[in-house]
Amino acid sequence: MTLAIGIDVGGTKLLGGIVDEEGKILARIRKDTPKEGGVALTDRVADLVRELMAQSPSPITKVGLSAAGFVSADRQTMLAPPNIAGWTGVNLGKELKERLGLDVIVENDANAAAWGEYKFGSGKGSSHAILLILGTGLGGGIILSGELYRGAYGTAGELGHMRLVIDGQLCGCGARGCFEQYAAGPALLRHAREGIAAAPERAFDLLKRGDGTAAGLTGAHLTAAAKDGDRLALSAFTITGEWLGLGIASIVVAFDPDLIIISGGLVEAGDFLLEPARGALERAASFSGHPLPRIVPAQLGNDAGLVGVADLARQ
Repeated sequence: MTLAIGIDVGGTKLLGGIVDEEGKILARIRKDTPKEGGVALTDRVADLVRELMAQSPSPITKVGLSAAGFVSADRQTMLAPPNIAGWTGVNLGKELKERLGLDVIVENDANAAAWGEYKFGSGKGSSHAILLILGTGLGGGIILSGELYRGAYGTAGELGHMRLVIDGQLCGCGARGCFEQYAAGPALLRHAREGIAAAPERAFDLLKRGDGTAAGLTGAHLTAAAKDGDRLALSAFTITGEWLGLGIASIVVAFDPDLIIISGGLVEAGDFLLEPARGALERAASFSGHPLPRIVPAQLGNDAGLVGVADLARQ
């Protein structure tokens, strides 16, 4: 049995685990991410790997590390991590090999999660699958013919920045009308607040779930309200889901997948989000009669990136 270590680096926490060939996590450790990033973060990752190696029932020779941001095509260097200080342009593969004496690959977090779901989660049995992660933004990972598609420069999968609306909502990337401005977490909240502004007399039950204001609502509040049948919350999920389906229609034209996997916090709403997406995809499909992919929720949750990057390290 070949074991590998996966490390998932977030802006506030590090998750590490020993992963077997079946995607099972045999041991896991969580640590805080040093705010200063840089060398301190690299050292903490190395310490985490050493702690896991000490717990491993067999020798570890491969380590995978996932983090948000662009990664070089050779899977060694973080080019532009948005939430991690001091790692821009750092050859983490080299830095960690010097500390650990092990081969280390670096991968974008959405790519790692896509591979984890493809191998061990909702994507099992598919050969052309795309993962969309709906959270604060919208990330993506692409599996084509059973291989992770990374593009010519290693940065494929930034599907949240497809332009859906000319001169639409301003995006953090500097462009307007990006997919994530209509189908990610902040979009859900915006759609809910627009509904509240249009019909404040219907918003009392929804608003009392937070601090009494539209600004105080969270995605968790909306999910709970939708499950209780609140019409404003249901409408917000319907609008968000329809935008999700519209974006997926463009993805289908480009990649012809057989499966779309939805992950991230918004998927907790289940079919309140996914059914409108399926309907919108059918209406927006470019070619009548063309087979459409299934849209399904992810299975692995927050473990997908850790499991996926460990398995990629074995490739």
